[in-house]
Amino acid sequence: MPAARAARTCALLALCLLGGAAQDFGPTRFICTSVPADADMCGAAVAAGGAEELRGSVLQLRETVLQQKETILSQKETIRELTAKLGRCESQSTLDAGAGEARPGAGRKQPAAGKHAMGDLSRTAQAAETLSQLAQTLQSLKTRLENLEYSRLNSSSQTNSLKDLLQSKIDDLERQVLSRVNSLEEGKGGPRNDTEERAKIESALTSLHQRISELEKGQKDSRPGDKFQLTFPLRTNYMYAKVKRSLPEMYAFSVCMWLKSSAAPGVGTPFSYAVPGQANELVLIEWGNNPMEILINDKVAKLPFVINDGKWHHICVTWTTRDGVWEAYQDGTQGGNGENLAPYHPIKPQGVLVLGQEQDTLGGGFDATQAFVGELAHFNIWDRKLTPGEVYNLATCSPKALSGNVIAWAESHIEIYGGATKWTFEACRQVN
Repeated sequence: MPAARAARTCALLALCLLGGAAQDFGPTRFICTSVPADADMCGAAVAAGGAEELRGSVLQLRETVLQQKETILSQKETIRELTAKLGRCESQSTLDAGAGEARPGAGRKQPAAGKHAMGDLSRTAQAAETLSQLAQTLQSLKTRLENLEYSRLNSSSQTNSLKDLLQSKIDDLERQVLSRVNSLEEGKGGPRNDTEERAKIESALTSLHQRISELEKGQKDSRPGDKFQLTFPLRTNYMYAKVKRSLPEMYAFSVCMWLKSSAAPGVGTPFSYAVPGQANELVLIEWGNNPMEILINDKVAKLPFVINDGKWHHICVTWTTRDGVWEAYQDGTQGGNGENLAPYHPIKPQGVLVLGQEQDTLGGGFDATQAFVGELAHFNIWDRKLTPGEVYNLATCSPKALSGNVIAWAESHIEIYGGATKWTFEACRQVN
């Protein structure tokens, strides 16, 4: 009986469906379902058709949601690109406000605009950093020219003519750099053009440094041999100075100097001493976000110096091989000490002493990221530990201040390379 009833139910449903076949709904199919004996068969068929329509509506809604999701992802990518471009514009605006009209432009790679907006922003930031460094270099050149003009009011007309020529060259260089900035903003620079442009700018800067140094040589006779400073305006791997003398074997030392820097992160490497087989025989370095460190035979001690505020500071580090005891002084006051720093290891002789760069090989292997940026003066080395009183005399420019008995600060002891500059400096007068 149940089977016969089910068969009759299916037949009635088929008749209901065929009755609606006059309406063209496309291909049809038979649906067989069990319903109560007293139910309306045609109504059940209509209900089944409604379920199919509902299923179709759900599928359509799902497809709509997927399409909207794709649209949202596309819009997010567009927003990301616009945000990157806005950040690039804001960065350039900040650079314009800080550097004024003398906005230098370096030869860093400036990629064409494209889909990789975040990569473009990173490279643009690097270019902006180089532009800022070149602006500082130009300002340094101008300051030196002003100093020459002030100190030579009664100079000959030939010297005045040469100074005018140098000033004109600086103005031309500023115009070239500004033009480079504009082409960077417009995205017209290519990698090859950028490299060529940077080479031209650096060559012009080196030439200006050399010409101004020639003018400054006339001042040497009227000043003591230790009244000078070295300036390293850019973080490069080619600006440095070399001390002509090497160090003897030392079982203790004191190294002192005046430093001025506002570089960040890290002021770089004020000096490094390398010997055959050991590039880190004696190094003073502040790299990245790490504190300043003293390295002896690759052993490290962290120093409490804070000097990257753009002001002159006098620093000293003393050390003895017995127990590796060390002391650190800033502006005449001891700020830190320790022991077990390369104990019983004497400083080896016959090495190379470089100012402004960290050596990875004997006399070379410079890394621009570790280069010193700033000014350095009165670099002296002794083969003993100075007393706190002797360090204080140095920091206060006392008449009792000593010169180094191993390395004494003198122009005749220094050779400069790559555009690092040398000009007049009097420590305590500059500090005050």
